[in-house]
Amino acid sequence: MALRLYDSRSRTLSDFVPLVPDQVGIYVCGPTVQSSPHIGHLRSALVYDQLRRWLAHSGHHVTFVRNVTDIDDKVLVNAAGSDEQWWALAYRVELEFTAAYNAIGVLPPTYEPRATASIPEMHTIIGRLIEKGYAYPADDESGDVYFDARAWPQYGELTHQSLDDMAPAADSDPRGKRDVRDFALWKGRKPDEPESASWQSPWGAGRPGWHIECSAMSTKYLGAQFDIHGGGIDLRFPHHENELAQSTAAGDPFANYWLHNGLVSVSGQKMSKSLGNSIFAAELIASARPLVLRYYLGAAHYRSTLEFHDGALAEAEAALGRIEGFLERAERRLEDTRFASDAVQIMPDEFIAAMDDDLGVPQALGVVHDTVRAGNAALDNEDLVEAAHALGAVIAMTSVLGINPLSSEWSTSSSGATDVALAALVERLLEDRQAAREGRDFVTADRVRDELNAAGITIEDGPSGSHWSLDG
Repeated sequence: MALRLYDSRSRTLSDFVPLVPDQVGIYVCGPTVQSSPHIGHLRSALVYDQLRRWLAHSGHHVTFVRNVTDIDDKVLVNAAGSDEQWWALAYRVELEFTAAYNAIGVLPPTYEPRATASIPEMHTIIGRLIEKGYAYPADDESGDVYFDARAWPQYGELTHQSLDDMAPAADSDPRGKRDVRDFALWKGRKPDEPESASWQSPWGAGRPGWHIECSAMSTKYLGAQFDIHGGGIDLRFPHHENELAQSTAAGDPFANYWLHNGLVSVSGQKMSKSLGNSIFAAELIASARPLVLRYYLGAAHYRSTLEFHDGALAEAEAALGRIEGFLERAERRLEDTRFASDAVQIMPDEFIAAMDDDLGVPQALGVVHDTVRAGNAALDNEDLVEAAHALGAVIAMTSVLGINPLSSEWSTSSSGATDVALAALVERLLEDRQAAREGRDFVTADRVRDELNAAGITIEDGPSGSHWSLDG
């Protein structure tokens, strides 16, 4: 079964066919670095990281571009009135995003362009639009340039709206617009804006509109036509609609497939600043192991709304704990046996089918947990061949999802100071228990075991000694 993806533009589930066999170009709208990242940013980044990993596993060479919008109205507003320059604020926040992405194992992009580094390319696209009659400079000498929405017949094709039903474009001052739905391509500099936030252009000093930035950066790094454009569902309109309109009107075929991930709700409510229920990345990362966060953020289908509620991370911890427990148990039991070589990393067909069906991660995780249960049953029955097969399959599946607890990328993040202290205490108690057993003091040995069990710690005795794990 070939990979099928839901294309927002056609509103169909279609076979994914790259422009060039075995090569895929992906552009994802990255952050506007105006303020600290929140859970929604992490969820979106993780969705496209999963897609990228699956495409790479399927044999494609992936060029992955995720931009940084470092010049924008909101960046200027948030820097105003402070001692921090707008460009310094943008860079500081960009580093926060990078740290948050790294914490949950999001692979770095092939290219991560900043909008301010692609101003000449924006000028070129705007010039082509003016020449073709799809854009116009304002008549008021403001330096503004607008896309003429009514002049482009296909405007609205991404979100399937007619122009007359659209809300007015709120991305710029309407001072020189012919139609309220026309959107800004270039914004003439205003007296109250810092001079450092403007660039010379054929239409006067100013800065780019939001939408033209992504059109320029995507085609600069991927060409006039590329495979996939992704982003949050909240970007479909007006941002992605306007990107598509200005790019195709300028003569670029642009993206073949449009993917949009769902948003995050908090206890049933849409997350927003006005409701005061935003969950910032820093507090989220401080509240749980990064591996647990990756599992939680990636467990729902990418097009669905991800629900955050009290207990959500505990549920993810328990689910991941079951995977960890099996992997550790199977590796211990198979160590130094002839069956270890049977742990070949082969993915079950059911897992592959789930991932190829519009990146069906929930169903794929179901296969992971079914395999964990089967592997534990095989260990209970001393069926080491079957246990080894399950071990290899679970490692293969969790590795492609980026949630393999045995991977070296999680070795430093999975055990903080508390975990180290707990391990030291439990290991010391196990040593006392072993000494009691060797001295045939079974009352003491049983008491130690029962006290550990009461604390939620399971003891497993085996040929290689006693081992412990936290109950899931």
